[in-house]
Formats: sequence, structure tokens, C-alpha cells
Amino acid sequence: MKRYKFIIASIVILLSSCTKDLVSVDYSEINPAIFPKTEADIEAMVIAAYHPLRGGYADGIFNTAETGVMYISDATTEILYGPYGDQNKATLQSYLPADNAFTHYYDDYYNKISMMTNTIDLIQRSTVSDAIKTKAIAEVRCARGLLAYTLYDLYGPLVIAPLSALQNPLKETILPRLSNADMVAYIKADLVAAAADLPAPADAEYGRFSKGLAKMIQIRLDLHEKNYAEVATLCNDIIAYNYYTIDPNYVGMWDLEGAKNSKEVIWAIPCDYAGTSENQWQLMVLPAVFAPKGGFGTIQSTWYFYDSFEDADIRKTMMITQFTGTDGITYSRANPGTLINYGPIPLKINQDADRTTGLTTVDIIMYRYADVLLSKAEALANVAGAPTQEAMDLVNVIRKRAGLAPKALGDYASLSQFNDLILLERSHEFWCENGQYRADEIRMGKFISRCQEVKHSTLTAPYKVLYPFSPNRVAEGKGKFIQNPGYN
Repeated sequence: MKRYKFIIASIVILLSSCTKDLVSVDYSEINPAIFPKTEADIEAMVIAAYHPLRGGYADGIFNTAETGVMYISDATTEILYGPYGDQNKATLQSYLPADNAFTHYYDDYYNKISMMTNTIDLIQRSTVSDAIKTKAIAEVRCARGLLAYTLYDLYGPLVIAPLSALQNPLKETILPRLSNADMVAYIKADLVAAAADLPAPADAEYGRFSKGLAKMIQIRLDLHEKNYAEVATLCNDIIAYNYYTIDPNYVGMWDLEGAKNSKEVIWAIPCDYAGTSENQWQLMVLPAVFAPKGGFGTIQSTWYFYDSFEDADIRKTMMITQFTGTDGITYSRANPGTLINYGPIPLKINQDADRTTGLTTVDIIMYRYADVLLSKAEALANVAGAPTQEAMDLVNVIRKRAGLAPKALGDYASLSQFNDLILLERSHEFWCENGQYRADEIRMGKFISRCQEVKHSTLTAPYKVLYPFSPNRVAEGKGKFIQNPGYN
């Protein structure tokens, strides 16, 4: 057993190694003729593909601290305000190529795409059954599609190493970034293939990928490209699974066992106290004097965002506007101190007051069925060129769950007005969830202007819709790797 565990650890480490911008397998250590050979070997390789997509602080792109996508992405919008450090750079959109907090997503994770490419090749050449191969490859392709989409959303087109280059690691190969069209086609090919072979939502193991997730990521990709007809088709596909429903208890989805028990959740990342996959959100947002268990208080929401909610909206329940600290002081909007002076505490999840460490067992919800309905509403209106009753009905399904009165189609005469409504509902529905609201604001043309309006930043500019690449990545590209515009 000890030898087996060592081999599995070695495969993960070796598949994660890199030579400049390529990831290679050391065949002197891993002979593809003998490994992978069993279903257990394949399973270990699939789990390795999930590894960068978890909540690990140091090596999980979806962790909920300052090294994760959600924290920094939402800080670039009106949802969060960071008073200092990297979160302040996000808040003011003042990030530059020298800022590791904004370049590290690419630096730390782009090689994982190559690792997954090698993994797919090894699985294809293994001697396990076709059924095992098919399911395993579908999971790895979904992982690769999700990671590639996440990085594409942040940076634009990436460098994607072909298998032929990965199989010749001693030969220096300088690769340019893909074109936008090729990047989109690459991601889509993975997600379409994954959706074909992944389990149906009803059959998928909790925390693992399903057809529903593969199509949900495709929706995000098509929204990014404003391919609204395809968005509507994909939404209908997910609806037709007849599995997902709108959970009547919005707040309850973020209870200790909420995600596991909700049929609204399309994909969540399981978390635990051991740090296998970490949720640090309470540690990030709760001030040290918060009772009964505080945190670091590294970030706040904004009063602008809080005031955008209607009074009866239950989706702002876990925004803390007043509390009495262990110092005996009652903090409120009238007496904020430095703890809620920019906005309320954006807790979102159960505070897990009995947690034994800075971590929590509240799982990280990444995608929900509510996203399908709001995406379809946006798609229907934009395909038609004007809001439709069906689109408004879908918005009202979400508003009803929030405890709000329905909106009337007649009050939204133009497509622009309806898109503003969609953007507002998306911010209220998905705040501090997976960071996707940044992409929503960019798509709606509000990203820069909202930062100027709410944060009063003079340091933002239109090119800040993309993050910069680090100088090291540009230098390694020897003239073929082009920095994003505005950062040279």
C-alpha cells in the first residue's frame, strides 16, 4: 500500500512539472507501457486534474482567499472594497505587470492545461477498458475546459502547447498566444466532448463533474462571446435534464450542508477543516473583534452595492450592517470605525461559529441553476433585440425566490434597460460566489465606468478589462508572446 501511494504521488508531481512553458512526463520514471494500467491508476490521474480547481490557498485557483479568482475578481467591481494591499489594487483597477496577485493565475496554472493534455494522452494509451477511458477523459477535458475558460476570461487568449511539443520537452519550442477564435474553439471542443460523455446530473457524484456543469461552462463562454443563440440552446439543454430546481431557501444553500442538499447546485467544491480543499471566507471577511469567532477582516462590501438591493430582498441577509464586537463597541453604518466604513461585511455563507480552525466546512458553490435561468433570459432578449415576456418571466422566477414583487415587461421598453436589470439581478444573485460578475460587467460595458463611479478611481482605463501577464512570461516568449494592450 505504501508503494502504491508513492507511485500515485509521483504521477501527480511529475505531471505538474514543467520546462519553460511546457509540461512533460519523465518517461524514465513513468513508463506508459506499465502506468497507467489499472482503474485505480486512471482514477489517480483524474483526481490530479481536479487538484488545481479546488480551494487550496497555495495551489487551488478557486480558493476563497486573496489568491483565488472570486476574491480579486469581485474586488474589481462594486461588490467588494479592499482598503489596502492587492485587494486595493483590484478595487481601483490599478494592477500592472509587476503585480503578482494579478499575473499569478496564468503563471501558476497555465501549465496545468499541458498537464491535463499529457494525462489525456496517457489515458488513451492505457490498457483499461474503453468505458473507463471514456469517463476519465471526459472529466479531464471538462477540467481543462474550465481552467482554460477561467484563464481566458482573465487574460484573453493563452499559449496552448500541442501534444507534439509536450512529447519533445528537450526541444525548445516558442509558442505564441492563440487567436481569439482559436482559443474559443479550443475551450468549446473540450466542453462539448465532456458534455457528451460525463454522467447526467442525477448520476454524478457530489463534487465531481456532470453534463450539466460542462454545458454551464459553455454558457459562460458563449456569454463572454455574446453568442446568445447558443446560450439559449444550452440553457434549454440543462432545463431538459429535468433535474435542477430553484431552491426555495436562498440563504440555506450556504449552510454547513446546504450545497450537498440543494438540487439548485450544479457544481460545488467540497471543503473540510483539514485543508484538503479550503474555504477561508469567514477568515477573510470577519473582523478580529467579531463575536463569537472573528477573522482577518481583509475586505468589505460597498454601501453602493448594499443600497442597490430592494428592502425585502433576502439575498442581502448575510451582509452584516451592524454588530457588537468583543471590544464592546457596536459597529454600524453610523459608527463604522474602520471595519465597515466602505460597506457591510459580505459574509454570504454560514459563519460556522464552532469551526475549529480558520477554515470552514461550508462548500464553495461555483455554479447554480439560477445562472441558467438568468442566462436564458439575457439570451432571449438579446436574440430578439428587445425584452420579451418569456425573458421577464425567467427574471421573475429568481425575484420571487428573493421575496420580491415581479417586474412588468412594460416598464422595460428597451434592450438596454432590460440588460441593466439582468446585470443588477446577477450582482444580487451571485455576489461573492465565483467571481463571474466581473465578466458580466465587462460584457455589459459597465466595468470601467462602475469603478469610476463607485470607487472614484483615476487609475483605471479601458484596457483593464484584461489582467496583465508577468514580465517573465513575455520575456520567455522571445517576441512571440505579446503582452495585453496597455501594459507595455
